[in-house]
Amino acid sequence: MDILVVGSVAFDSVETPFGKADEVLGGSATYFSTSASYFAKVCIVAVVGEDFPDEHVEMLNSKDIDTRGLQRVPGKTFRWKGRYEYDLNQAHTLDTQLNVFSSFDPTIPEDYKDAEIVFLANIDPELQMKVLDQVKNPRIVACDTMNFWIEGKKDALKKLLKRVEILVINEGEAREFAEEPNLVKAAAMILGCGPKTLIVKRGEYGALMFDGKSVFSAPAYPLEDIFDPTGAGDSFAGGFIGHLAASGDSSEANIRKAIIYGSVMASFNVEAFSLERLNSLDKDKIDARYSEFQCLTHFEGI
Repeated sequence: MDILVVGSVAFDSVETPFGKADEVLGGSATYFSTSASYFAKVCIVAVVGEDFPDEHVEMLNSKDIDTRGLQRVPGKTFRWKGRYEYDLNQAHTLDTQLNVFSSFDPTIPEDYKDAEIVFLANIDPELQMKVLDQVKNPRIVACDTMNFWIEGKKDALKKLLKRVEILVINEGEAREFAEEPNLVKAAAMILGCGPKTLIVKRGEYGALMFDGKSVFSAPAYPLEDIFDPTGAGDSFAGGFIGHLAASGDSSEANIRKAIIYGSVMASFNVEAFSLERLNSLDKDKIDARYSEFQCLTHFEGI
C-alpha cells in the first residue's frame, strides 16, 4: 500500500555532547519518508524555499519517494536550531525560523488522493484536517502532534482525533493532552477521543501501545554510539507505518511487530546526524536488527 505523508522539510542545526551539524537536512516529513521508504512507496507533500538544493530532492527520489508534492515557493526553507545536553530525551530549541512553512497550505496532487495510508506529521491540526478533506478513502489515518498544538489548538486537535485511527505521540504530550499524570489513565482518555490505537514514544525507554483491550511495551535498542536524537520519533513512525503498509495487515499482532520495526528505524537514526545513517541502510540490516530485538525481548515462560 502507498503512503501519503504531509509534514515539514527543513534545515536543522544541531549540537549534542557528541558533536554538531549545521544546516543539515531535516524535518518531520523527511525523516518519516526516508524511514518508510525501506518498506513501501511514499508520496510526500511539503514546502521548501528557493534555497533548497536539488541534491536533496534527488536523494529523496533515489529512495523511490515521490516528490511531486514537494512545493518550491519564493523565500527561505524552514530552519530549526537546537541543542541536546546529556539527557538526550529533551531538545532545547535555540531558534526557529518558519520562513515558507509559515504559509504552508497543503494541496494534495490528484493521484496522491487514493493513498491507502495517510500519515499526518507534526503540523497545525487545522491543516491536518484540511488534508483529510482532500483524500478519498484511506484505510488507515495516523497522525503525530506536539505540545505547541496541544496548548494552542486543543479543540482543533480533538476534532482531528475523531478522524484518526492511530495517534503517535510522546509520553509528555500524552499526559499534557489528557491533563492526567498517570499514563494508563491518560491513554484511556485519549482513546475515548477517537483513535483506535495510541502509540506512546518514550525515547531511550522504548514505546507503549494502548488499544483499549491490551497494552504492549517495547524496549529501546541498547546502543553504544548515539550522536543525534533529532528525527528519532519521525523515523520510528516511518518504520511503524512502513511495515503496516508493506504487510497490508493492521491487526493487533501486526501492530506489535510494526512497533518493533519503528524502534529499529529510530535506533539507526540516532547513530549519526541528519539522515546519514538512515541513508546507508538496506533491508538486510533492518531485518537483522529486528531479529536482535526478538532476542532482546524473548524469555521462557514458567
